[in-house]
Amino acid sequence: VKKKHTSVTFGHNTIDAVPNIDFYRQTAAPLGDKLIRPTLSELHDDLSVSFCLQEPFEDGFANGDELTPAEEAAAKEASEPKGAVKFGWIKGVLVRCMLNIWGVMLFIRMSWIVGQAGIVLSCVIVLMATVVTTITGLSTSAIATNGFVRGGGAYYLISRSLGPEFGGSIGLIFAFANAVAVAMYVVGFAETVVELLSVDCIMTDEINDIRIVGTITVILLLGISVAGMEWEAKAQIFLLVVLITAIFNYFIGSFIPLQSKESQGFFGYDSGIMMENMGPDFRGTESFFSVFAIFFPAATGILAGANISGDLSDPQLAIPRGTLLAILITGIVYLGVAISTGSCIVRDATGNDNDTHSAQIMANCTDAACKFGYDFSSCKSGNGLYNCRYGLQNDFQVMSIVSGFGPIITAGIFSATLSSALASLVSAPKVFQALCKDNIYPGLEMFAKGYGKNNEPLRGYILTFCIALAFILIAELNVIAPIISNFFLASYALINFSVFHASLANSPGWRPSFKYYNMWVSLAGAVLCCVVMFVINWWAALMTNVIVMGLYIYVSYKKPDVNWGSSTQALTYHQALTHSLHLSSVEDHIKNFRPQCLVMTGYPNSRPALLHLVHAFTKNVGLMICGHVRTVSNHRRRPTGVVSLGCSDLCFLKAAGLGRLRPNTLVIGFKNDWKDGDMMNVETYIQMIHDAFDYQYGTVVLRLKEGLDVSHISEQGVHTHSNTFVPNDMILLPTHPHTHAKTLPWQTTNLISMSVALGTLNVADQRLLDASQLFKRKQGKGTVDVWWLFDDGGLTLLIPYLLTNKKKWNDCKIRVFIGGKINRIDHDRRASCVQTFDRFCVVTAFEEMIEPYRLKEDDMEQDTAEALKASEPWRITDNELELYRAKTNRQIRLNELLKEHSSTANLIVMSMPLARKGAVSSALYMSWLETLSKDLPPLLLVRGNHQSVLTFYS
Repeated sequence: VKKKHTSVTFGHNTIDAVPNIDFYRQTAAPLGDKLIRPTLSELHDDLSVSFCLQEPFEDGFANGDELTPAEEAAAKEASEPKGAVKFGWIKGVLVRCMLNIWGVMLFIRMSWIVGQAGIVLSCVIVLMATVVTTITGLSTSAIATNGFVRGGGAYYLISRSLGPEFGGSIGLIFAFANAVAVAMYVVGFAETVVELLSVDCIMTDEINDIRIVGTITVILLLGISVAGMEWEAKAQIFLLVVLITAIFNYFIGSFIPLQSKESQGFFGYDSGIMMENMGPDFRGTESFFSVFAIFFPAATGILAGANISGDLSDPQLAIPRGTLLAILITGIVYLGVAISTGSCIVRDATGNDNDTHSAQIMANCTDAACKFGYDFSSCKSGNGLYNCRYGLQNDFQVMSIVSGFGPIITAGIFSATLSSALASLVSAPKVFQALCKDNIYPGLEMFAKGYGKNNEPLRGYILTFCIALAFILIAELNVIAPIISNFFLASYALINFSVFHASLANSPGWRPSFKYYNMWVSLAGAVLCCVVMFVINWWAALMTNVIVMGLYIYVSYKKPDVNWGSSTQALTYHQALTHSLHLSSVEDHIKNFRPQCLVMTGYPNSRPALLHLVHAFTKNVGLMICGHVRTVSNHRRRPTGVVSLGCSDLCFLKAAGLGRLRPNTLVIGFKNDWKDGDMMNVETYIQMIHDAFDYQYGTVVLRLKEGLDVSHISEQGVHTHSNTFVPNDMILLPTHPHTHAKTLPWQTTNLISMSVALGTLNVADQRLLDASQLFKRKQGKGTVDVWWLFDDGGLTLLIPYLLTNKKKWNDCKIRVFIGGKINRIDHDRRASCVQTFDRFCVVTAFEEMIEPYRLKEDDMEQDTAEALKASEPWRITDNELELYRAKTNRQIRLNELLKEHSSTANLIVMSMPLARKGAVSSALYMSWLETLSKDLPPLLLVRGNHQSVLTFYS
């Protein structure tokens, strides 16, 4: 809901508003209504005008009758769903992250990692993983505090930073990874249950038992999730209590050595055991990186809190505080378990109480267990293999042996697996729902719908359940597990890269309140995540990158209709500005000349042929800027009417800060109807050409005998179907500083590709429509005839060369016509314009054409003639007509030669005749152009600025 804001400002009723945070909310912001500050026009324009333009106040309040702060707060509270559950940083982020990070790795793999890598390298592994997650946590905190965070977790953070391409690709695989992670954790739980019950209770066989237990478990978890976030949060709290109890149970047990446990390798804390376990003892194919790869997935739970960002009461506070504290606590616990297990448990033990040694051989015993009276040397066989069941290297359940009460460790394993599964079961639908709401992938809108007070994604829950159940029934996740870990790591890499990218762009919109981040540290974190991906599994890393890039290309191709102010846009501007400034410091060189065209299209859909042709020779080569001369009414300065704007109002572009990207060529359409209109428009038209030459622009005029302007047909209501109109290399600019952005029709206008029913248009309009699409079609085998009569620097040659390099024109051959001594056209007997009856008729037709525009000063008083010439400067004087008669005859003869040699050309490109400013009237110059170009195929009149654009030197 949008509301106009009114207030009492400094004791007076006014629509001018004091600063208010509600003015800065996005339209779809969930907190409160969006208030609209008064526009500049409402405050600045004349009262009569602004009063008519004002919209009625939707809330019904007049000036000064605004809501009090208490009423506004009540309105915001009322706008939220009744009974919506929102979590603080402890329950919403800290608890979830701790449960996900600890996981089963803590109880059934940490001791084995210490046995393989030793205490020192195990601590290094934990610290390396913690560094990666800490950097990612800092980056996440920076993004989360840069503005209001809605639901969607990692997808929301990445998409709003890097744009829909990266966000859409990561969002899909991140949601899928969480859905499959549910199956991983549930299968881990089911395997533990089946192992415990295998002695007394086997339903079918081990694989099917895992499937049965897993299916029952995931159904129960789905029920908890569907019941609502409050029930899910309560379950997570209970599971955390069980998990913490299990951890304390282990540490308490480690201080209570029992003789009954010594044969299994547990002797209590001992310096000898610590020193023996200090270094690595990699066995089989294991190495430091393989062990690290096994441990790192334990650290992939740091986004568990951010994934439910939409359910947090204050995401900007909760995400940084909860995530970073969870990383700190879990990291300390992992280090503590690594040091503890390495200090009180030996690597190998037989479990046999009779494996003691006599005092006679005690002197030769070097193992740490020897001083406790045990000889475990039998664990190592003669071929170097180990065959014992107990100790750090052999028993995954060694922490149960050490603990004060073993079943509590089992309960902790259950708690770790179920909590992780529950968190993933909630995260996947939330992320997927946010992705579907943005409509990045067509066809997924049905999963955007939410239900209940918390907008629960019930359809997403069902989809996640189905995916998880499918992988549970496979019951073999060893292959998929590395891919899932890589999916998470890809998300972390892009979060880190987002911070680096946003900082590099240096956009004023990047101002996170969380200051403990660094762009280079974030970049290092992104690189580390990519390295870890390949360390864990190189083929899974490659597959992840292929999937991400495939989705990125798909989203880029589809171009979703979203604009989130991403850092990609900011960096594009920054780079464009930097390169423009760099270009400005380098002198122009002929070899680097590119046509940068200011095309006077009017509204771009008014003259599609002009647009298509210029786009053809500027695409991927130069620049095309569409300009439109508007007429505006300004009653303050000119109460009587309308101001007509000429090219001088346009050419502010030359000095408007575009640097080397400023236009260097003016392109206009020929005024076919100039004889039927107001001659002051002709004066403005010719003045535009003079202005272009004054600014050292090249000038190009396109003439089609059918005409160019189809706007009158569009206004008749002809039905159209269209394709995308704006080329990638085209800039659309209004040409007057008072133009309002919201009044520019071409911002959402498409090129007209008309399909007209028979009888709808007259013959002339039908031909005009057909001609408007002439340059959009593939040009068949034909010619582009270049009549290079005057050396203008080479623009007359360059344009057809660029044109025929394009696919639609590459079947056309270029023919170049060059005049010798141009005066021979006037003096050669065969070329004389008055020797034959036909040419006499042509000259007579020219005289008749210009007759209405002659001044005829000899037939009136001098003062009268001067006054008429001053009021109508376009008129042709008798002296002027006689002075330039030879040049007039030249245009007549050139038209004859064009008809003789180029009547079948696909396009004629010809040097445009010049008229000296102040000496040749607009009517005479326009008559020259008319005579030269009439009744011909499509014709481009080109005149460069007489600076070289071609060179023959490398």
